[in-house]
Amino acid sequence: MAVDDKNISYRIYLVAVFIFLMAIGIVVKLTNIQWVEGDYYRKLAKQRTVKNFVIPANKGNIYSADGSLLATSIPNYEIRFDAVAPKTEAFEKNVKLLSDSLSVVLGRPSGYYQNELRKARANKNRYFLIARKLSYTDYIKIKRFPLFNLGAYKGGIIIEQETVREHPIGKIAERTIGYDKGGVSGDSMGKGIEWAFRKYLNGKDGKILKQKIAKGQWKPIRDVNEVDPQDGYDVISTIDVFIQDIAHHALLKQLEDYEADHGCVVVMETETGHIKAISNLGRADDGSYYETTNYAIAESHEPGSTFKLVDLMTILEDKVADTSTVYDSHNGIVKYYGRSVRDSHIGGYGKISLARGFELSSNTVMVQAVYDNYKNNPSKFVNHINGYGLNKILGLQFQGEGRPYIPQPGDKHWSGVSLPWMAFGYGVSVTPLQTLTYYNSVANNGVMVKPQFVSEIKEWNRTIKKFDVEVLNPKVCSPETIKKLKAVLANVVKKGTGSKLYSKDFSMAGKTGTAMVNYGNVGRAGLYYASSFVGYFPADHPKYSCIVVVHKPNTSRNNYYGADVAGPVFKRIAQKIFTDAPSTNEIKRLDTKIPKQESNYDAYYTQVQKKQQSIPDVKGMSGMDAIALLENLGLKVKINGIGKVKNQSLQAGQNIAKNTTIVLELS
Repeated sequence: MAVDDKNISYRIYLVAVFIFLMAIGIVVKLTNIQWVEGDYYRKLAKQRTVKNFVIPANKGNIYSADGSLLATSIPNYEIRFDAVAPKTEAFEKNVKLLSDSLSVVLGRPSGYYQNELRKARANKNRYFLIARKLSYTDYIKIKRFPLFNLGAYKGGIIIEQETVREHPIGKIAERTIGYDKGGVSGDSMGKGIEWAFRKYLNGKDGKILKQKIAKGQWKPIRDVNEVDPQDGYDVISTIDVFIQDIAHHALLKQLEDYEADHGCVVVMETETGHIKAISNLGRADDGSYYETTNYAIAESHEPGSTFKLVDLMTILEDKVADTSTVYDSHNGIVKYYGRSVRDSHIGGYGKISLARGFELSSNTVMVQAVYDNYKNNPSKFVNHINGYGLNKILGLQFQGEGRPYIPQPGDKHWSGVSLPWMAFGYGVSVTPLQTLTYYNSVANNGVMVKPQFVSEIKEWNRTIKKFDVEVLNPKVCSPETIKKLKAVLANVVKKGTGSKLYSKDFSMAGKTGTAMVNYGNVGRAGLYYASSFVGYFPADHPKYSCIVVVHKPNTSRNNYYGADVAGPVFKRIAQKIFTDAPSTNEIKRLDTKIPKQESNYDAYYTQVQKKQQSIPDVKGMSGMDAIALLENLGLKVKINGIGKVKNQSLQAGQNIAKNTTIVLELS
């Protein structure tokens, strides 16, 4: 018995010691938490109950040079339903009314919504989708519907908002306007103006400190933000919507007519380098065309005969020949190192002057003029090309600019045929915009200016940054050479390869080009033509320069040449601008008053002073005209589609209320 008592006492002592040691451990741990790890746990607790929330900054808009909205941010709303939140009485009382209301706005039968809502409640679905991509107007309507008007806790409505970027003028110039899918510090998630000027457009997000008060619910700790959001600035582009619309549709029509693979057109203001229009259209599998790759900027390829302006400028500058120098076209074929250079005209042109050879785009004449004068010193010819800046990128603010290639004597790829092949635009590579910039320097009397897509950064009416004209080369050649080049370029349209484009009503100057692409492939697999026209207008006092390039036109019509395919696009643009733009001719005796004119003006002035009180009928009007008219009346305009107005959400004759939004359906 004594032994058992002894064992029991021993066990009691062990238990006591264990409890004592545990108590010491707890005290040590509490002390450690309080004094050693206390800061960590206090910080962790604070993170779980108090944290900063981001206040998104409003992104700036992109405007055209004439003030039209090219890109803006609008909110989209998504409505979901927490089917568990409403009490049974509230749900049963309102579910039929809610379904009827949803049917009116969203279009499906009332019975459909009632069945879906009941199914969601039976399945205890706490995140049932009602609708997504709603406008602000529809969101406000649905928020006020029966049951939902009870709020998130009693009515179960869940509202999620996202901001999306919209292009009010549709897909026109979409690739140049671009997009931004990344942060400011990224380098591969965007294109065009949106991406290049993101640091101005995006603004800076703000922060607000909130405290957790319930599951998933947070409230601000104080009335002021930790960091106020800074809205993005607006970007004013150089694009002119009027010219852009002309260029886009002129290119589209020609691509469709010739079933071409892709093409581009750029219109540049001569003195400033401002890009007034740029369109890049590629063909989809269904035969339609849409903005895809920015071909004008990114696609570097052999230009063909448009490169011959380099020949003529260099020859005239070095005075090794003149426009009157005569060359024999040798029945349309000349050979260098066993390889033939042919004229497109079978049999050649006989003996003609250098100027006439350029006007007729004679390969044999231009190649002889270059080879005969520079075969012993090809570096002299190539150095001129480098001096024109054609061997380097323009340094645009857009990423993805195509790199030019000009072979240099002494390079491993230089051969005996390099010089003659360069003379008619082969073995070299440039982008359409690089070619246009070079031609524009001739139109601009020898001053080469850098192409610009953005003229200004603004905050409301305050200029943040202005982009001045940037001169790349103040003098590409002498005034004497410029004068001769202008005369020859004008003659290309009057009596050369571009004579089909000539019009006595307005003057143009430029050069045609037709280049074979993929001619070096085995068996010439994939061989096709790239047709181009580049020049300026008016010929005597250039205001705009323009380039058109069309790749892979259907050759079954056997008129794939630059004058036939690309030239008409150039002419249509020039003609439309000349026809619709006001005359700049000097008018004398402006102070003379014409009685009938004065009477008509007084009547018109009286009419416009009468404030419009009702919604006008804009059906059938072009989208751009309708937007201008309605916004001038103080209405907010939202558009869907492109083209002319098919339907308007507010009917003609309704009174105009302040800040009213009208939705236009275009087709």
